[in-house]
Amino acid sequence: MTPATMADPAARLADHALSVEWAALPPSAQAAARAFLFDSLAVGVAGYSAIYAEEIRKAAQIWTGGAAGEGMVLGAPDLRLPAPYAAYVNAYQIHSQEYDCVHEPAVAHPMATVCAALLAEAGRAPASGADFLAAVIAGIDVVATLGVAVKGPLKFFRPATAGIFGCVAALSRLRRVEPEVAYRAFGHALALASGTMQSHIEGKPTLALQVAGAARSAVEAFDLACAGVPSPAGAIGGPFGYMALFENDPVLEPELDKLGKIWRVEEVSWKPFPTGRAAQGAIVALKTLMAGHGVTADNLEALEYHAPPLIHRLVGRRPQADMTVAYARLCFAWLGAVVLTEGDVGLDAFTPARLGDPVLTAIAEKIIVVADDNPDLAAFVPAFAHVRLVDGRSFRVDVARQLGAPEWPLTLEQQLEKAGKCFAFGGLDAALVPQLHALVGQLDAAEDVIATLSEVLD
Repeated sequence: MTPATMADPAARLADHALSVEWAALPPSAQAAARAFLFDSLAVGVAGYSAIYAEEIRKAAQIWTGGAAGEGMVLGAPDLRLPAPYAAYVNAYQIHSQEYDCVHEPAVAHPMATVCAALLAEAGRAPASGADFLAAVIAGIDVVATLGVAVKGPLKFFRPATAGIFGCVAALSRLRRVEPEVAYRAFGHALALASGTMQSHIEGKPTLALQVAGAARSAVEAFDLACAGVPSPAGAIGGPFGYMALFENDPVLEPELDKLGKIWRVEEVSWKPFPTGRAAQGAIVALKTLMAGHGVTADNLEALEYHAPPLIHRLVGRRPQADMTVAYARLCFAWLGAVVLTEGDVGLDAFTPARLGDPVLTAIAEKIIVVADDNPDLAAFVPAFAHVRLVDGRSFRVDVARQLGAPEWPLTLEQQLEKAGKCFAFGGLDAALVPQLHALVGQLDAAEDVIATLSEVLD
């Protein structure tokens, strides 16, 4: 690395991505990469049946003039799209049900974009499993580094805005391009970066479409870079670069210094429920209260979930009579009502009948999220759930960690069970899940990732 690139954040991120070698990674990072690739593929299959997924696939076919491509679409064995639009559709399907993995400290969903972009690129020309998995790790490192460097509140939707840079880093590593090409890809990514929190606030499907747009645009940015088209050099650290325009109070240098010393894939969390991650600690706490203290919809007087400000901001919204599916997934009050009546929240919970169910709405009115004074604006814990029952009793459950987090990971049995639910919901045979898990477990030995995965997904 030259002195010039040492001072350039985009170049440092790109150089790191290009340096990732699968064989040199610690076994813990390798295991995490396999696990979250498996999880993302399964979630993407479920997304085949997500709300608006069919309309989005049809739109992608219109945009491409009906031309067939080389990019596989998860859950659709007979459909192939040109790479940018395969990335678009798969990213939507992976993120659309809020079931995809998350890097909590970065407040970002790295695999929705990175996995989708890599699948699209690997469909254009064979890519080895070792290179593919190394690229996954490189992409996650970039997304997470950009996210954890921020000390202020979210201003833009980071899974999309940071996601595009993780994608171009991953694509650069997959194809082992020259450093100058990777630098240009970061510059083109800046020009194409977008994604606002307005969609999150309103609960609109454009939230997942912003993730889709990031994956598509990353493929386009990478292609432009490979074609030699010049782009801005200060993509990350320039006066009008990513950090200056998209983030509040970034402190990037200390996080750049950690590149290659820690592997961010090991910090990623599974989602045990198809909801906003910020609601999941509360869901587990509520289920604990139900099992341990007999809390029910009938005997509940009030439930308060006291949590860091981020939790209130993301899932503290109030239920509405005309809620969209996306809004409901991010409304703990409504999700809590579903848990109280059904015992869980599954992929099939978000039907029009349930969204408008006055019984659920009445229960949801008893549930609130209360923001505490935690100064960490990216914190998910500590938190606690407090219930008052109609007979005057009250109970409290403290939440120090979230199910699916690195310190409380899903067991293999839980991972396979989740994947089975995803396959069934997406219309594929759940009996194929163990085969997919085995393929991903040996993917580093594969000469062609898409040919290998197609043994199950096609």
